[in-house]
Amino acid sequence: MNLRAADRLPAQFNAAQWFIGRHTADGRAGRTAIIDGEGLLTYAELDEAVRRFASVLRDAGVRGDERVAFIAPDSRWLSIGFWGAIAAGAVAVPVNTLLTASDFRTVLEDCGARITVVDPRIVDPAAFSSIDTEVWTIDGMRKRVEGATAQPAYAARHRDAMAFFLYTSGTTGEPKGVVHLQHDMWICCETYGMSVLEIRPDDRCFSVAKLFFAYGLGNAQYFPFHTGASAVLFDGRPAPAAVFDLVRQHRPTLFFGVPTAYANMLAAMDDGAAADFSSVRMCVSAGEALPAAILERWRARTGVDILDGLGSTEICHIFLTNRRGDIRPGTSGKPVEGYEIDIVDENGRSVAGGELGDLIVRGDSTMALYWNKHEATKSTLKGEWIRTGDKYTRDTEGYYIHAGRSDDMIKAGGIWVSPVEVEATLIRHPAVIECAVIAVVDDDGLEKPQAFVKLRPGVAADETTARELRDFVKGLLAPYKCPRTIRFIDEIPKTATGKVKRFELRKRDT
Repeated sequence: MNLRAADRLPAQFNAAQWFIGRHTADGRAGRTAIIDGEGLLTYAELDEAVRRFASVLRDAGVRGDERVAFIAPDSRWLSIGFWGAIAAGAVAVPVNTLLTASDFRTVLEDCGARITVVDPRIVDPAAFSSIDTEVWTIDGMRKRVEGATAQPAYAARHRDAMAFFLYTSGTTGEPKGVVHLQHDMWICCETYGMSVLEIRPDDRCFSVAKLFFAYGLGNAQYFPFHTGASAVLFDGRPAPAAVFDLVRQHRPTLFFGVPTAYANMLAAMDDGAAADFSSVRMCVSAGEALPAAILERWRARTGVDILDGLGSTEICHIFLTNRRGDIRPGTSGKPVEGYEIDIVDENGRSVAGGELGDLIVRGDSTMALYWNKHEATKSTLKGEWIRTGDKYTRDTEGYYIHAGRSDDMIKAGGIWVSPVEVEATLIRHPAVIECAVIAVVDDDGLEKPQAFVKLRPGVAADETTARELRDFVKGLLAPYKCPRTIRFIDEIPKTATGKVKRFELRKRDT
């Protein structure tokens, strides 16, 4: 059964009051909310700063439902900004910090940001002089907050009012503004947060994925803040050495990564880097399907399991997952309690077990719409159901197996080939750190699989290695699934959320 906010929450519900202000009233004022480069921030201090920023926004003339955008690294100030905008009755828009100045302008113009808070280390505020938005620096925001008087209460909002936008990572090259409502984060906490993470007040959450990513926002904000736990925020690049240092220093109990991060950390360990994950009771992966080989190597190295799952910006967080004590390597597990999932054919009919189809989901954290994209909204939302754009099969025991994005599937020799399956096989070879498989069209106009491979240091990127990799795949998969060509590459292009940019690889092949 779906969990519905209308059945559990009052009509008046401000998400910032629930996740921030509530803790002071309920006796958790002194608990640590955030650990970052500036030290510790308690819930009382966070609540005070959030209400001060809400006052700053109201004094600046920001009205209900106006957007406040943030281009800033993960820190207490991004957290204060996000929750403060919601506390004021505005709509928070955390923006991918890895975009170009042109992309930033596109996002800000699309969402119609009334105010944009910018860290000059990421982008020059002057880049937005031609846009109808008031630009503050992150230091200017801090000074405004420190000089403000906190508003006494959180703005009255309906549980179905807008709360925040997240822009999709753009695996197709076109980010879309996903509109989420006040109740959506609460739904994610009461489903995945409570039933899978079993989040508790003494947890410390550290996420490699950043806060502008739907996955990271849950991991390091609303999951810990649902129970009065702590979030460890890092404003730098999550290279393995930096991650190992943070884990050693802050001793998180819940660790959230993406497959690429786990692969890079394992490679660093293989090269002699010291890592201590003894404090971690659970690791989580999302963003792309986690190859079974990485899960098995991580477990052997650290003694900690990884719960691989599937989520999306549109559904806010993870809705399909493996669980503690119920892990099936190479699968996305089973549906999270509170969500309904089906696999359907091109006519919308449920497929039989073992058959390939399109994954659809129903749950109350699903987006309201794509901002300014009416046609895209209609094609994605089908009543209460949403098409995820993922191809899946379901085995006889109810585990869901990811086959790839619908537009990434390859039809080789008239038979559908899953790039995910080929990638999961290639990465089992000891010479491979990362790989991505796409379709290329041969001289006869037929699709064939082609692999892009990032090799371990010291391995020759030559035809001998390519032949060895092709023979390795042929020994494990049907011949038609084997990449016809293998191209070696220094880095697999990815979105900021860890998804492979296959459209960029296709461009390289043309």
